[in-house]
Amino acid sequence: MVNRSSKDKLALGVPKGSLQDSTLNLFARAGYNVTVSSRSYVPSIDDDRISVLMFRAQEMSRYVEDGVIDVGITGLDWIRENGSDVVEIAELVYSKQKLAPVRWVLAVADESQARKPEDLQGGIVATELVNVTNRYFKDRGLDVKVEFSWGATEVKARLLDGIVDVTETGSSLAANNLRILDTVMTSSTRLIANREAMKIEWKRQKTENIALLLKGAIEAREKVGLKMNCPRSSLGAVLGLLPAEKSPTVSALADENWVALEVIVEDRVERDLVPALKRAGAAGIITYPLNKVIP
Repeated sequence: MVNRSSKDKLALGVPKGSLQDSTLNLFARAGYNVTVSSRSYVPSIDDDRISVLMFRAQEMSRYVEDGVIDVGITGLDWIRENGSDVVEIAELVYSKQKLAPVRWVLAVADESQARKPEDLQGGIVATELVNVTNRYFKDRGLDVKVEFSWGATEVKARLLDGIVDVTETGSSLAANNLRILDTVMTSSTRLIANREAMKIEWKRQKTENIALLLKGAIEAREKVGLKMNCPRSSLGAVLGLLPAEKSPTVSALADENWVALEVIVEDRVERDLVPALKRAGAAGIITYPLNKVIP
């Protein structure tokens, strides 16, 4: 086995496949420019202390455990599936569609007589997540044959007794007329590291820096910055409209009758908040996107 790790560079594994675009976008927001060629599994990055390789999320934790790479991004589901002994640096709650964990669910066709997992006793279930699914049924004392699915798992719900498949919203299952019986596990993306690599001080610190910036980029994705000017006479009314848990920065202006305010708010409240602030007396209101929010 070729060991890509070295003393001079931190070998970082980025997932290829469904998580690829959202991961590269996250790195960009965190301040790392990762460039991927369509014909290469070796992207470039604008940090001369990092080398990047791309692997499927399903195999990432094995390569991290074996020291092929120092650090990698993969799902908790595949860490559990592979039984990998790695260091978990950070949970990064994002997926290809939204900022939320995904679920692996036990599902059957709508016309199935099964209403609970126990109804599949003696049956056959297809999934990519074979080891986790086997443990799920074993823990419940059920004798269910679990077969590996090479793809198109949803179709097999009508060929076999059921499937265990991953879902973010459940919309694809519903569109295929499938019904969820239970959640097998909930999974989110993790930044993981090789145990020996983390004994090297600069690699550990570099990895922790990456985690901090990635988490900051995730934190910023559903927030906006908000700036405005406000007459001192309206300050109480304007402050009363801002989210109670946020303490805005209030700065004096050249005109002593006015102040400047700056605050970070959830983007979902912006469209209702801005008109209300205007009516309360705020002026020169500016909203702007954020790349990172570091707590």
